[in-house]
Amino acid sequence: MSLSVFTKEKRKLLNLTQQDLADKAGVGIRFIRDLEQGKESLRMDKVNQVLNLFGQELGPVPVSKKI
Repeated sequence: MSLSVFTKEKRKLLNLTQQDLADKAGVGIRFIRDLEQGKESLRMDKVNQVLNLFGQELGPVPVSKKI
């Protein structure tokens, strides 16, 4: 599951608006929008601020190589 899908699903599960999530995480609404839209260049510290609300953090994830 992608980070954008994870964040959006968790936010909706907790009945939070994007603004609610931004406020609780201490980030801007634009950051939440960019995160949920899958923007590829986001600050990791801010991503972790959001993920920490869900008991998660960024970490290495194996990728499948296509041969």
